[in-house]
Amino acid sequence: MAMVGAVLLASFAPQWGRSEGVLHLGQVTDVGVFLLFFLHGMGLSTDSLKTGASRWKLHVLVQACTYLLFPLWWGLLYVSLGRWLPHDLAMGFFYLAVLPSTVSSSVAMTALARGHVAAAVLNATLSTLLGVFITPLLVSLVMSGQGHELDVGHTMLKVAQQLLLPFVIGHLLRPWLSGWFTRIKPITTVFDRAVIVLLVWSAFSDSVADGLWTRHGPWLLAQAIAGAVIFLMPMLWVTRRAARALGFDVEDEIVAVFCGSKKTLASGMPMAKLLFGGNAAMGVLILPIMLYHQLQLFVCAVMARRYAAREARTIVSS
Repeated sequence: MAMVGAVLLASFAPQWGRSEGVLHLGQVTDVGVFLLFFLHGMGLSTDSLKTGASRWKLHVLVQACTYLLFPLWWGLLYVSLGRWLPHDLAMGFFYLAVLPSTVSSSVAMTALARGHVAAAVLNATLSTLLGVFITPLLVSLVMSGQGHELDVGHTMLKVAQQLLLPFVIGHLLRPWLSGWFTRIKPITTVFDRAVIVLLVWSAFSDSVADGLWTRHGPWLLAQAIAGAVIFLMPMLWVTRRAARALGFDVEDEIVAVFCGSKKTLASGMPMAKLLFGGNAAMGVLILPIMLYHQLQLFVCAVMARRYAAREARTIVSS
């Protein structure tokens, strides 16, 4: 609801939220993103990573879905349907396809479904770290020839400085600050969401001021919603079928489904700011991940409850 409110506010009063507007949200969100990833690093438990490290087949499957299957699915859809999509929206779906998996909701859904939480933590963290390098590389290779010029080396350096560096610093300081972090955990959750909302507000304000809605309209939103459905549903099916074909138990299947099908808004928005900041089309480029994020939360919450109910029935019958 906060993101919807940010988009509406940007649509009617874009001057307030522009990066270089009266609130200077460009500088505010830079600081917010640094602190956000610092806190993410501090919240990462090394013990959880060690516990989940032995399931290498599961980790390979999840990362392959995240960085190979998603882009291949985008390529197939682009060849088949790309002619009917606005170019910037098609590139927005490519950006969605090459993003890392989400961390917090993947772990939360896995826990709700009674899956292997430690393996989910490791996969989500590994995906985020790989995304610092893989996502800018793939974006540069594909989108540089599509009207979005990017210097791959410079882009990777910027992403590493603003996302990876604070993450590593936060994790290294965890032994000394973990008690403090535990006490402020409720505040960090609110802060996490607030930074994402500010990024959405700023991005859409810049795009609306540059003519986002005058050039497109409601049809753009309908196409983006349909595209999000076409991305999520096949991925949920494929990850489940692949996990069963590989002989995974139910706990690992849950990890494969929830980590292999999800895409991160928490990392996707800051990375979009670094990759596309100043681009008039940024509002369109981030629209797919905004809608996909909402859809994946709703659908995966329903699936997690079904997994949990099935496990409860199994325990009772045994």
